[in-house]
Amino acid sequence: MENNASKNKPLGTSSVAYAKPVLIMGSGNIVGQMENEGPLAGSFDKVSDDKNDMFGEDSWEKAESQLQKQAVALTLQKTCAQADDVRYLFAGDLLGQNIASSFGIKDYHIPLFGLYGACSTCGESLVLGSMNIAAGYADRVIALTSSHFASAQKEFRFPLEYGSQRPLYASWTVTGSAAFLLQEGNANGKSTTGRQIKNVLESEHGCKVGITGVTVGKIEDFGIKDSFNMGCAMAPAAAWTISTHFKDFGRTPDDYDAIFTGDLGSVGQQALFNLLSQEDIDISENHYDCGMLIYDAKKQDVHAGGSGCGCSAVVLSAHILPKLAKKQWKRILFVPTGALLNKTSFNEGQNVPGIAHAVVIEALS
Repeated sequence: MENNASKNKPLGTSSVAYAKPVLIMGSGNIVGQMENEGPLAGSFDKVSDDKNDMFGEDSWEKAESQLQKQAVALTLQKTCAQADDVRYLFAGDLLGQNIASSFGIKDYHIPLFGLYGACSTCGESLVLGSMNIAAGYADRVIALTSSHFASAQKEFRFPLEYGSQRPLYASWTVTGSAAFLLQEGNANGKSTTGRQIKNVLESEHGCKVGITGVTVGKIEDFGIKDSFNMGCAMAPAAAWTISTHFKDFGRTPDDYDAIFTGDLGSVGQQALFNLLSQEDIDISENHYDCGMLIYDAKKQDVHAGGSGCGCSAVVLSAHILPKLAKKQWKRILFVPTGALLNKTSFNEGQNVPGIAHAVVIEALS
């Protein structure tokens, strides 16, 4: 492994430009039935075969662990890698003490960093995983996250049996998981065990795809206390991260073919536009929200759109990366967003702060 740490460039207040792209070798994703009934139907690797999305388990929490286990298995299978080819695993979920991750991936015996960034966890795992590779501390890592509608309802709101009514600005937690195998750009493709690791994006779609830089977010708290209003709670963090990213990299929205936020939904998207307009930034022409892409708001009863750790993760895996590999987009900014609350903070009447991390992903010649 070549150590490129001295060649990487810290930029501005919270960004890093990598000396060499960190390759995304491949990813695997799995979703529930409702996700496969939306606009992205048919693009997912695996879909639940039962209407309750239990994935062969007897509890919602075990079902979410099964999501992560299968997402990793799909990723390893597609890239011809095995668990011992992976140096570190960066994973997190929405459940208390990250139980979906710890129980789901314990049998892989990969050294683990357990993460919690709420719905921004996909971005957090990609940031930390790519940083480790760019700094020379690992040659290959997996970034992983998940969410499950039913387990999230139990964790943050009301059990499904309660039958509570959701306001129209509420979002629907995505049932899904995605894993991403990252590798240093100058690796020869062989693992330490001699196995040839397959670059799925290049071989199946045309070109390599890599992470070329990141911007680490900070907590933004605008005093929102309504735990259903996830979009407006997270929009300030997305606005800060996007604005800071442009300043740190010296770029504008025109430097990106598309800018994706994670889980703002239709209400949060408008809040984001309003906040950025105060800094004379307009991303409305090339902005997409994963929570608005995964469901059809007119046909599916999801209100403002999708959310949850799995939302941005499965959209990135099933929708965004293949388009990059086909060069339909050259460079995109991926900004998953998270609301940092739990049952205790909500019951104590505390605010719902947010955070967002940005990842620059490019199609490589």
